[in-house]
Amino acid sequence: MAQTFPLPIRCSHCGHTSEAPVYRHINAVEDPETKAKVLSGEIFLFRCPACGEKQLVTFPLIYRDGRLLLCLSGQELAVEGLGEVCGRRVENVGDFIEKAKIFDAGLDDVAMELCKFVTRGDLQKNVDLRFLKLDGADNDVIFTYPENGQMQLVSVSFRTYEDCRGIVQRNPDLQPPAGLAVVDRNWVEKFLK
Repeated sequence: MAQTFPLPIRCSHCGHTSEAPVYRHINAVEDPETKAKVLSGEIFLFRCPACGEKQLVTFPLIYRDGRLLLCLSGQELAVEGLGEVCGRRVENVGDFIEKAKIFDAGLDDVAMELCKFVTRGDLQKNVDLRFLKLDGADNDVIFTYPENGQMQLVSVSFRTYEDCRGIVQRNPDLQPPAGLAVVDRNWVEKFLK
């Protein structure tokens, strides 16, 4: 079971300060209940006991799920000896949840970032796509993105993802560096310009 520690949180709505239980380390294999809270984003929500408002709470977190070691941190972190473990670092909660979902679905995050690049081109929109899930009998890739105050869904053929995966496998430049690599839109797009 993942352990929590108290973090003082000031409610952005009413100003009341109280303590929220937050995690430092989660082993998803040993604690599937907490893993589900990561994938849903529930562990990052705080409900003020005074007014009932919910707000997002960000805190440093290490998440281990099989071959994935995912760190939520705004600072570069040096790690050694990861071996076959895939190390990733993200700086915000949205990226953390998305990265956990990508690996949970058995997908490659580099290929997914390339798939997002292709999808933005197909949409002819410069939007911030987020992986939501695989869906349907053909495992269509479902992305979300905000537009006009609403969340939009876009479905992409799994074949598009597979084509992107093939490109990544054939291109050694698209292999992330060892350690806790930051693999995001900016990282992938520097190879595509």
